[in-house]
Amino acid sequence: MGIADEAIEREDARTLLAGDPHEGLWPLVHAAGLIRRRYHGDLVRVHRLNNVKSGACPEDCGYCGQSKDSAAPIRAYKLQSKESILAEAAQAKASGAFRYCMALAGTGPTEAEIDHMVDCISAVKSRFGLETCLSAGLMDETKARRLKAAGLDRLNHNLNTSEAMYPEICTTHTYAQRVETLQSARAAGLGVCSGVIVGMGETSEDVLDTAYALRGLRAESIPVNFLLPIEGNRVLDVRHNGAPLSPAVCLRILCIFRLVNPGAELRMAAGREQHLRSYQSAALEPANSLFIDGYLLTKGSGVESAMRLILDAGMRPEFDGATPEGLRDILDGGPDGGEPFAPIKDEKLSESKLAKLHVRGVETKEC
Repeated sequence: MGIADEAIEREDARTLLAGDPHEGLWPLVHAAGLIRRRYHGDLVRVHRLNNVKSGACPEDCGYCGQSKDSAAPIRAYKLQSKESILAEAAQAKASGAFRYCMALAGTGPTEAEIDHMVDCISAVKSRFGLETCLSAGLMDETKARRLKAAGLDRLNHNLNTSEAMYPEICTTHTYAQRVETLQSARAAGLGVCSGVIVGMGETSEDVLDTAYALRGLRAESIPVNFLLPIEGNRVLDVRHNGAPLSPAVCLRILCIFRLVNPGAELRMAAGREQHLRSYQSAALEPANSLFIDGYLLTKGSGVESAMRLILDAGMRPEFDGATPEGLRDILDGGPDGGEPFAPIKDEKLSESKLAKLHVRGVETKEC
């Protein structure tokens, strides 16, 4: 299992998700780490996401602040200019991103939007050589082939949850339409990026359904998101199996996705900071990629924090090319690679404390 690219049996996966999430957690993490190293060694890929078209979406996805039913106070804007998209790509390259990910809100891209993104993707590849991924809603094979010809590496379209639960989070399109989009990407020769959102009220069976569905689709990249509730959205109560998410539950689910999809690029994606918390380093045992500088609508950790997280876990960042100059100090453990001096608290001392202080070994006394 795992080492031979075989998935764990579903009954075994079900057992591992049942009961106390802390029981047997660390042996499970170790096992997932062995499989992760078999396929990815100690390397971690860092991705940067640019929401190139935001808001005004006609879909009713309950978890998304861009949906037509959301009252979230987001900033909506039309498709960014080529110059703006390339400027973000330059920042991604400078920050050490292995892949530059772009996302368009909406049901699916128009022909004009495909024209624009073909031009942008071609320019990103020629100027920066970055791996690219695009999320643009529902798409047919003809449009996917145009993007492939422009140099796009992967198409992202998350399953988000199980087929059985899907109508509870969205009614304006179907789970089957999402699968069809991923099949179109595959037929066009694109890599498939598709993942899950944990914490929308699903059960362990829903998680397993999604994990095995992604294996069936041979998804090269699987982002595991943990719900970040945004005020104004319909889905706000963060729950899994009827209980709030905990770091142990999130880590265990990441391990299951690794055991079901041994060779996939597994990403701890949105919500890692809030839900995995101090378990983020441990999560790099099953996971081998993460986002920097935020998600579609919410803030996230910056590049320096991400690099230190990777190094603290005993891993190495995988760059698309040479190490960015701005990261050398961090990676070498130099002046910006840690905190060499402990900061002094800004505390006002009382007169009585001042009277008892020792300064360079000499006790001060009141006059």
